[in-house]
Amino acid sequence: MIENISAYVEELARAAKAASIPLGRASNVERIAAVRAMAQALRDAAPSILAANAEDMDAARSAGTSAGLLDRLLLTPERIEGMAAGLEALAELPDPVGRVLEHRTISEGLDLTRVSVPLGLVAMVYEARPNVTSDAAGICIRTGNACILRGGSIAQRSCVAIAHAMADAVEACGFPREAVSIIETTDRAATGSLMSLRGVVDVLIPRGGAGLIQRCVREAQVPVIETGTGNCHIYVHASADFGKAERIVVNAKTQRVGVCNAAESLLVDAEVAEGFLVEMLPILKEHGVFVHGDELTCSTAQGLGFAEGSDFVSATEEDWGREYLALEMSVKVVSGLDEAIAHINRYGTHHSEAIVAEDPDACERFLAEVDAAAVYANASTRFTDGGEFGLGAEIGISTQKLHARGPFAAEALTTYKYVVRGAGQVRP
Repeated sequence: MIENISAYVEELARAAKAASIPLGRASNVERIAAVRAMAQALRDAAPSILAANAEDMDAARSAGTSAGLLDRLLLTPERIEGMAAGLEALAELPDPVGRVLEHRTISEGLDLTRVSVPLGLVAMVYEARPNVTSDAAGICIRTGNACILRGGSIAQRSCVAIAHAMADAVEACGFPREAVSIIETTDRAATGSLMSLRGVVDVLIPRGGAGLIQRCVREAQVPVIETGTGNCHIYVHASADFGKAERIVVNAKTQRVGVCNAAESLLVDAEVAEGFLVEMLPILKEHGVFVHGDELTCSTAQGLGFAEGSDFVSATEEDWGREYLALEMSVKVVSGLDEAIAHINRYGTHHSEAIVAEDPDACERFLAEVDAAAVYANASTRFTDGGEFGLGAEIGISTQKLHARGPFAAEALTTYKYVVRGAGQVRP
């Protein structure tokens, strides 16, 4: 039992901040070696990590946790291997630190260079995804940053087991183990204490549900990179190929329901709505998807013999903006491209949005006018991912517009400084 949460968190953070100094001056070769060692540490510690995760899963099931969150929480040997492989891919990326972003001569013959540098101490606050622990730690070490991690109570045992393996690897490579620190209490006050450490924490990245993210945005006294919830839409245009649209909807909705790039809303052009819904609704039912529909969607479902309350229900205003993280989906018929774009820009979370259309002009207008970090023509929203985008392990998906947007990884955890070299010049 920790008596003084605030003092505990501050001591942990200050030690991590101190550890960021040797990391910041480490060579690319040294940081690569540390990340590779972290990948191997995951493999070596897999039995203890899986045992810790089994305890978390048992506790979560007993608490009645939803299927979507259980999927986020679950670790398997394959998922741990995927985490390790992600770190190895990260190690192979070009060095994000020390990049010359600009070089020129300025007034009085001064030599000016703008160069990328680490941020310092990165704090991560996240919920039910223990794999975030390894992704965050790996990206921070690769970029010369230290990290302090605050996992959710539901995944506490898993996160601590992963973080300890990471810290052991970093220490074995000659860096302070405090470079990968984790808050080992589930007391909610710890998050508030972490968010207050202005001058110690250089940036805070929340990753989780809307409540967590908005709390951090409202209360943090340190800079925040806001990662967003994912109310992602698929819009089926009048020119869409039905078979293509059906495959995309099924993949985007059902492949993994507990992730932020899963589709939560389906918009169907009125010109093809009756024909498409007659085909699509039975496919959604076959995959166990419960539909929150507008009037035409519900009447079509009734005509197909679906049971109201068991297979579908009338959508409420709240449904258009909801992230279900479950086998549920809102379905709405729209009058055309104008209404589809307006609806998405009103109810979307600026994450990932897709159009299915054979009309190239409709696709290009959708891509240009929809306000989201990632926009797709004729592809599933499930591709919004750091690994899929070639960024290696990601630290989050930003839905804001400053500093980072979309899947962000190594480069987003650097800033820059101006380095000016002279020979005794003074300003006239």
